[in-house]
Amino acid sequence: MALEVAVKAADDAPDILGDCPFSQRVLLTLEEKKIPYKLHLINLNGKPQWFLEVNPEGKVPIMKFDDKWVSNSDDIVGILEERYPEPSLTTPPEFASVGSKIFEAFVKFLKSKDPNDGSEQALLNELKALDEHLKAHGPYVAGEKITAVDLSLAPKLFHLEVALGHFKNWTVPESLTHFHNYKKLLSSRDSFQKTKPAKESVIAGWKPKVINA
Repeated sequence: MALEVAVKAADDAPDILGDCPFSQRVLLTLEEKKIPYKLHLINLNGKPQWFLEVNPEGKVPIMKFDDKWVSNSDDIVGILEERYPEPSLTTPPEFASVGSKIFEAFVKFLKSKDPNDGSEQALLNELKALDEHLKAHGPYVAGEKITAVDLSLAPKLFHLEVALGHFKNWTVPESLTHFHNYKKLLSSRDSFQKTKPAKESVIAGWKPKVINA
């Protein structure tokens, strides 16, 4: 029986998948584990009543397990791993936090109005650390096999590439070859191609945050 999952719809097209990286992380997990699912696309500017009744906070993603709707992508992914252990996507504990500061550093740099505030260098430092890790342990974070940490990073790195390219005309240095190979590996997977939002949706999603920063 298909699992029900509610994720963000595109702001300008309620029948198209939206730009939430946490929603995509859950969909990537479902796709990699080949779990059947029924998708509910939620317009966050006009949330349906049923959605607010089962999820008063109104956040996405949420997924229904038995009779209970669960929010928070960490919790959802954890339950999926427990209930559908094959193929395993468990990340070895020593690698679980690799790249975990990249998204925060990216958001700070994206919103920054001061070129001398150090936010660009902070992001570069995090990307270099990931590149070094991949050089030693790659091609994925935990080696030859994709795991949960990669499925968490993939949507965030896509947002980073699209948003910084659009708003700051900034790209990740070509010298970070292991990082670029990693990005290509992730984006070429069927699971990513099936679940990625349109670049226009990513840009539209970040625009108010950049303008109002």
